[in-house]
Amino acid sequence: MDAVLLLKAAIMGVVEGLTEFLPVSSTGHLILAGSLLDFADAKAKVFDIAIQTGAIFAVVLVFWDRLRSAVVNLPTSGRARRFVGNVAIAFVPAVVLGLLFGKAIKAHLFTAPVVATTFIVGGLIILWAERRPASAVRIRTIHEMTPMDALKVGLVQCLAMIPGTSRSGATIIGGMLLGLSRQVATDFSFFLAIPTLIGAGVYSLYKERALLHASDAPVFAVGFVVSFFAAWVCVRWLLRYIATHDFVPFAWYRIAFGLVVLATAWTGVVTWAD
Repeated sequence: MDAVLLLKAAIMGVVEGLTEFLPVSSTGHLILAGSLLDFADAKAKVFDIAIQTGAIFAVVLVFWDRLRSAVVNLPTSGRARRFVGNVAIAFVPAVVLGLLFGKAIKAHLFTAPVVATTFIVGGLIILWAERRPASAVRIRTIHEMTPMDALKVGLVQCLAMIPGTSRSGATIIGGMLLGLSRQVATDFSFFLAIPTLIGAGVYSLYKERALLHASDAPVFAVGFVVSFFAAWVCVRWLLRYIATHDFVPFAWYRIAFGLVVLATAWTGVVTWAD
């Protein structure tokens, strides 16, 4: 196996793990990194989605006690059933709209102007969300969420199908605008990521299975493992960060990165269109 190819897979795993759960769009960063590393063919796009599964297992590890408690208490606890039910409700819109519009979005929206615009607009929305008064927060624990709250967050998550939006950014900032506290919005975003990213990874591998061969296993394994460890570090850091900080720095980062996207497209350094 080519050592250079494995190194590229490791770098992509780091990019995925560090950006998947921050409100900065892992997709935009993976496109840029993949192009700079000459790691951007059709098989690499399957790789990008597949290694998300490694990142999500980091979330499972970090939240293992809470997840285990919810599953164990599911038969006897109304709170556990409500929590699991809310995650399931929030998951459904992404499945339905992804199946209906996923192919069209990939065909027409993976362009520099779209990615740059969503980065910049997303940054402005974060700045707006962080200016809301404290009185706008109506849900301070995840167990206060209703099925309607969960459905709204699930619908907001669908905005992440537009490249550059950020799944975590859509669910966290969208949740905050819907009245969730920063902590609740972040926690629910993590829990919702579990079925969403595992489902996307499994579906992508199955759909594109003809492109893959047994010889690809080491590359995918390296990306998976590195993504897992990078995400584990990132998730633990983010949970500590939001206890005392807001998301304003990520807003300015998004705006700056959007300008970088335009610059790379104009100079021809990166090819953003499929």
